[in-house]
Amino acid sequence: MEDALSSLLHDVRPAGALFDQSIVRPPWSLRFVEDTPLTLLTMLSGEAWVTPDGGEPVLLRTQDVALVLGPEPYTVADAPSTPPLAVVHDAERCTTPDGQAAEGLAMCGYEGDLDTSTVLLKGTYQVRGSVSRRVLDALPRIALVPAGPDGCPALNMIVGEIRRDKPGRQAVLDRLLDLLLVASLREWFDRPESAAPAWYQAHGDPLVGRALRLIHENPAHPWTVAELARKAGASRATFAQRFAELVGQPPMTYLTEWRLCQACDLLASSDATVEAIAHRVGYSNAYALSVAFKRVLGMRPSEHRAAGRALV
Repeated sequence: MEDALSSLLHDVRPAGALFDQSIVRPPWSLRFVEDTPLTLLTMLSGEAWVTPDGGEPVLLRTQDVALVLGPEPYTVADAPSTPPLAVVHDAERCTTPDGQAAEGLAMCGYEGDLDTSTVLLKGTYQVRGSVSRRVLDALPRIALVPAGPDGCPALNMIVGEIRRDKPGRQAVLDRLLDLLLVASLREWFDRPESAAPAWYQAHGDPLVGRALRLIHENPAHPWTVAELARKAGASRATFAQRFAELVGQPPMTYLTEWRLCQACDLLASSDATVEAIAHRVGYSNAYALSVAFKRVLGMRPSEHRAAGRALV
């Protein structure tokens, strides 16, 4: 069944993940100004400090994972005091701080052993969509997921794939990086300090979690509180009260928001008519969707579609 984290993975896949591996030598410092919504950082070996502009530095140890929210710049360095020696603008452009081409920098190497060199792995995601925004809005500027005692299976697979250097490696690495992203998000939300959003915590409840999965899997179904309660195995009153307590809003309010999130993403990513989208997300016709859209989001579906395309 579909949930918000699964939807996030679907939303990042069309744009893909830009995989990058950097072997660095101290003193080293990379400033990233890539203007991307989400970046995943991990040290395959060695340690680094991640410092967001205007924020405190965060230590990234070997196999820790840092999820960095954009689009604001940040710096990754061997020490917080090391000034930037190179500025990464995008996948194709890296300069010195004064804007010159960054070629032959002493801190950067092209050869090295993954076990003994300092190796930074980075994946950048062009995340789009209202469903994905629900996930990103729940994250701090930097979400640090410490390495477990036995390491991370997805990261271990990435290291193994890097070492193989076989045909198709890039495609495999991109998919493994997707897996690492979702595994890290789930690990972060399960940590006590994460202050995970109510909708995530509620997924673990036997009553409310089942109802959420039903809503996510089939938003077009004409759900009622009574039917959701029956499928969850509780009385209507008990279910409604527990749902509101755990999620922070009544079941039908959550259903409306989820349907509109789905509609927003379909309007932005497809050429389907408003009428067709209305049926896909649970409204009887375009007019009914438009009324809900206007009431909750303050604009008509056509205005949302036009605004989204103007940003592309």
